[in-house]
Amino acid sequence: MVDRGASALSLPDDWPAHPDPILALNRMGSFDWDLDNGLFHMDAQAHEVFDLRPDEWDGRPESLAVRVPPAEGHRLDTLVAQAIKDGSENYGAYFRLRRRDGSLRWTHTQGYIRRDGTGRPRRIIGIVRDATQELAESAARRDRAEADEARRQQTNVVELTTAALAHARTVRDVIDVLKDTHGLTHLGATSLVMGLVEAGRIRLIAEGPAGSFVSGTRVTRIDEPFPMSEVVRTLTPRFIESPQEFADGYPQLWQHITGLDITSAAYLPLIAQARPIGAMGLLYSDRRGFSPEDRNVLVALGSSIAQSLQRAMFYEQEKDLATGLQQAMLPRTIPSVPGADVAVRYRAGTAAGTLGRDIGGDWYDLIPLPGGRVGAVIGDVQGHDTHAAAVMGQLRIVLRAYAAEGHTPATVMARASVFLHELDTDRFATCLYAEADLSTGVVQAVRAGHIDPLIRQPDGTCRRVAVEGGLPLGLSAEFGSLEYPVRTLELDPGHTLLLCTDGLVEQPGIDLDEGMQTLTALVADGPDDVRKLADRLIEVAEERGGDDDVALLLLRRRGLDAPQAGGRLQQHVAPGDPEALTQARHMIRAAVRAWGSGARDDEIELVADELITNALMHTEGAAIVTLRVLTGTDRRLRVEVEDSSSALPRRREAGDDGVSGRGLLLVELLTDVWGVEARGGGKCVWCEFVVPGRN
Repeated sequence: MVDRGASALSLPDDWPAHPDPILALNRMGSFDWDLDNGLFHMDAQAHEVFDLRPDEWDGRPESLAVRVPPAEGHRLDTLVAQAIKDGSENYGAYFRLRRRDGSLRWTHTQGYIRRDGTGRPRRIIGIVRDATQELAESAARRDRAEADEARRQQTNVVELTTAALAHARTVRDVIDVLKDTHGLTHLGATSLVMGLVEAGRIRLIAEGPAGSFVSGTRVTRIDEPFPMSEVVRTLTPRFIESPQEFADGYPQLWQHITGLDITSAAYLPLIAQARPIGAMGLLYSDRRGFSPEDRNVLVALGSSIAQSLQRAMFYEQEKDLATGLQQAMLPRTIPSVPGADVAVRYRAGTAAGTLGRDIGGDWYDLIPLPGGRVGAVIGDVQGHDTHAAAVMGQLRIVLRAYAAEGHTPATVMARASVFLHELDTDRFATCLYAEADLSTGVVQAVRAGHIDPLIRQPDGTCRRVAVEGGLPLGLSAEFGSLEYPVRTLELDPGHTLLLCTDGLVEQPGIDLDEGMQTLTALVADGPDDVRKLADRLIEVAEERGGDDDVALLLLRRRGLDAPQAGGRLQQHVAPGDPEALTQARHMIRAAVRAWGSGARDDEIELVADELITNALMHTEGAAIVTLRVLTGTDRRLRVEVEDSSSALPRRREAGDDGVSGRGLLLVELLTDVWGVEARGGGKCVWCEFVVPGRN
């Protein structure tokens, strides 16, 4: 047809230009609709917009039906009628018209309603224009905005998932993050399958939707015809865009999952450090196909998941190693102790995100000793790593050896400190060693920088026992201080001795004393049975969490149903140490009363004190006092005092004004028998008392 539009017009020379060329140059046609007579006048450009020749137009609006589809015409009529009815001055609308070649294009119209003085509508004057390019550009902008928003949402999911994966410590944590509502389901996936590569096979660790497990796929070979095997072999993602493609590519798998309504799937190799460590599959039930953007996002997400998964695998391997090492260092079994109920527990710390921190230097030990005695040990080597555990293992062994050799508690601790110092390690250790004679209930405790023990009575009363203590092991030798004061305690039948490491006491925001008070109250309110009490304390530690390990040892003395033969106690008394002498006297008093010496308690205490005093006064070294019960024809209590002097004691008469010389006379008078034995470079002065047997 002849071009009657703007292309036939030249730029007008007059200024300002007439409205007709202005409209034509902007490809707008005008119309004037006389509502009284129903005539509809259009200019040449309007004819061009409607693709009508002048001879095809009769001036009536109904004739536009040849170009305006019925649905569009009805919508326009309704719009104009509503504008007239509402008293509006103008209206505007987009509509489609059909060109003479049958194609549809978008058109825009805008009309001004002229009314008379009474408000009656008389004419509508307006414009029409081709809006195809405008709407196409708008649609393109909208599509771009929607695509950008979709990418933002996908990127946001990737960022959120990656951030959540940063806190995943185990493989199970990784899977839980991906299955979380803020995880991959936001990408539209219905479910997740995942497998790890192990020794040339793929082990399934996440099996998709409930009830979807396919028998025989728990462990599969990499060369089998499954999609996860394929992506591991090829290191290339596999995007399955339709059920038919799934069925054609993997018929062996598809026949088992046909009922799951899977419409597409994405399988990704999980690659870390240039090697496949596993594969992941995302199953969809409401999509077909993957855009290039979708594929890029999923590949990027797969890379992030692979890194997190490898980190989790390393953590679990390290944890297994740490747990195995820790268990190897701790006693495999705790010996049965006649006369006592014993419970031990260990809880590893939980230092989040740090490999190797689930192992520490905390330990416990129970050492059977001659004469019905037992040594209880609790300790903590500085640090939380394999080195701390290795040092702990060595220290536990040597401390057990020193105790088994028969050394006094103070000597055991001093030698252990020297040993740790000579290891040439940068670690020190705290320790508490308690040697208990279960026949008498006498406990000798030494402390090396460790927290104090607790004693719980049968009625539930619990108290902290202050032990003076010395420097931590390893530091005492370094600073030249190997003194470890001994605190003698009495553990009556039914009483429980509690030793623990500071992981059970320390809590964020509170000091040690407050933590000990909290623990004391918890023990007092706990069950009577030591095993149940130990379980309860560990439960509290688990609930509280925390980075530090917890080692716990409970020893409850049972009542003795029968006399215990061979009871033995020993105490080292250093010269010039009044505290040691006081502790020795306390031990003697507790022993003779616990062993049942009848009316001879005071006699035994007096003689033992005299022998110890003589040894300290007349020799230059220390004295070792030993008490034991001997059974035979008579039940006897024997007191031995050893010193380093070979000079034998002499009995002599004391003058009226003498202050010495009465010691051996007193011994001879009060004891049933006494004597002196040479012992290597020294001697032993001994005496025996016949005491009544127990009923």
